[in-house]
Amino acid sequence: MISNKNRNQQQIFDQWQKMGKKRRKLLDKSWAGLFRKELLHKLPVEKLSAHFTADFGRPSKDLTTCLAAALFQQIFDLTDIQTQEKLAFDMQWHYALDLPEKSDKFKYFSLKTIWNVRQTLIKNQIDKEMFEVIGDRLAEIFTVNTDKQRIDSVHIKSNMKKLGRIGLIVQTIKKFLRNLKRQSRGSYKLLDSNLVDKYTAKKEDNVFSRVKPSESSKTLQEVCQDLLYLVEQFQNDNKIGRMNSYQLMERVLDEQCNLIESDGEKRVEVKRPKDIPSDSLQNPSDPDASYGGYKGQGYQVQVMETYDDNKNQDDKDKSPDNEEEEEDSNNKSLSLITHVEVEPAHKNDSEALLPAIESTDKHDLKPQELGADAAYGGDENVVQAREQDVEVTSPLKGRPKEGDQVELADHKVNQNNELVECLEGKQPVKQKSNGTRHSIAMEKEVCDNCDKQDICSIGDGVKYYYFRYSDKDLRVSRRRVYEKTEAFKDKYRFRAGVEATMSEYDRKTGVKQLRVRGMSNVRYVAIMKAIGINIFRATRHRNAKIIKKRALKFANSIISVFKEPINRFLEIYSSKILIFDKIANFKFLS
Repeated sequence: MISNKNRNQQQIFDQWQKMGKKRRKLLDKSWAGLFRKELLHKLPVEKLSAHFTADFGRPSKDLTTCLAAALFQQIFDLTDIQTQEKLAFDMQWHYALDLPEKSDKFKYFSLKTIWNVRQTLIKNQIDKEMFEVIGDRLAEIFTVNTDKQRIDSVHIKSNMKKLGRIGLIVQTIKKFLRNLKRQSRGSYKLLDSNLVDKYTAKKEDNVFSRVKPSESSKTLQEVCQDLLYLVEQFQNDNKIGRMNSYQLMERVLDEQCNLIESDGEKRVEVKRPKDIPSDSLQNPSDPDASYGGYKGQGYQVQVMETYDDNKNQDDKDKSPDNEEEEEDSNNKSLSLITHVEVEPAHKNDSEALLPAIESTDKHDLKPQELGADAAYGGDENVVQAREQDVEVTSPLKGRPKEGDQVELADHKVNQNNELVECLEGKQPVKQKSNGTRHSIAMEKEVCDNCDKQDICSIGDGVKYYYFRYSDKDLRVSRRRVYEKTEAFKDKYRFRAGVEATMSEYDRKTGVKQLRVRGMSNVRYVAIMKAIGINIFRATRHRNAKIIKKRALKFANSIISVFKEPINRFLEIYSSKILIFDKIANFKFLS
């Protein structure tokens, strides 16, 4: 049955007045004060309450507390037991959740309740709803300017062991044998006892822990052959074939081995490492994890955030007495994470740009300018982003050509992307365009006598020299020219700031090494931790704004107190100087 405390009901007396003023002030300045005042009542309780009945069963725990406690657990990287203790005894948590009551009804959750709430949030993706609701609220409170944003990815690891090829196959077989023994003991007893003993031996007796490097190839071939034997043994058994561990064996066999049939018998040939796909199984305990060529096994998180280039704050025409202008400049400096998405490690960053723009567009947080590294800045992405009114600032992949190479964009081109005049002012003799492809012919004599022929992109032909290019080639060339300008460098330098966000993301929440496995669990944890970064940043920004406002008010009060005496002193001083000047210039009669 649904149970939720009504926190909108007004109280005659402040139930937190028993706390001293100094401690209360500290709480108000902390993340707990911001969460209690601005975010607590915005949590999507209705999403969680949909999984409880309104008039039947035992009363649930306070649903708002359930959502907040699940969030705090991931923000502070706590275990279930630590979460239980914090909820029971931590004053900051009580203040953030507005729980002045002393009853166990509100401040005690069993470990089972914590687990159940987390599984409900994961299964129904309520974590995404929380991220969007809290992000929208913070953007509204601090009037976040979302025009300029930047995106990058960070590699994270789930709670799985890094395995080599032998270890992967051995662990997959072990997992299947354990499950087979539990679910079909009769089939388990029919297996070759020597094979079973080899894979179910105790850790200290395990033969695979004593494999010499020189014998690794032979051992790998042996375990692959055992894998093939087990797959073929039960391939016609529908019940065992539906087992998850059996399907993992089939997957490993397909990814790691080639099957060769000779004389009516099948044998395995171990694939070369470079032939194994990057989305292959890395550990049977986490089937969703994959392999990234640069960072290894695990997952990656795409993070997009706002930033302020501080140009508005450098305007010297602003008056320090205008508090409204000062407040607006402070609001623009809040950096807010607007998009978080978890992907397998093998995914290319180029596939994440457009979904990120679409995601922010749904909540009116879409950027106008988006900074990204070269992995995101493919021509197709840039064109499609521009169609959505987003200008992507990103360098091109690959190293620029050495020397003073003449780019295609350096020549004069008309609005139809046809070259009408080369860099030296010579016009083509023939032009041919076929949709997005163009062929421009230049006289051979003209090009042979040109000083820039060696560094020009023109190609040799039978009768003429030719510029052959597509609209894409021209766009790419224009980007190369633009990358060399100071305007591009001034814009792109702000992209590097996202690396500090990745560092904060890991240091404060421990996102790079998680306690969970599986895509749904990893996604839940990563999104919740990103919410925490937004809350911490908003708290710092609010406190800095308050301090600055108080300092400005104090300075104005000092000025107002001493303004009259200073003006009076200047009047007297200036009048005395005027008298002395008259005396000095007076000429006595002789």
